[in-house]
Amino acid sequence: MDTSKAEKPKKNDKFEWADEGVATLVRVIILAWSGAILTLNYVSIPGVPQKQIDPTFIASVFTGTLATFGVQTAKKKEEENKEKKDESQKT
Repeated sequence: MDTSKAEKPKKNDKFEWADEGVATLVRVIILAWSGAILTLNYVSIPGVPQKQIDPTFIASVFTGTLATFGVQTAKKKEEENKEKKDESQKT
């Protein structure tokens, strides 16, 4: 009976690994799709009419997907201003 219990966690680990792989694959596909849409919005291809769309939603999908991979986007000026405020408050 102990051997059957030991086999079940191995199967669960296999499914967890597969689930993580599928989840990562879906995130990569969404990242590639949103990156391609954003790129096509700014690059003109000869022979293909360029449509101007509002990239706000696609950009939010792109940055949200990047955030799931641990990439953080930040504005440098805001960080510098925060550091200056912190330094001035300490003195």
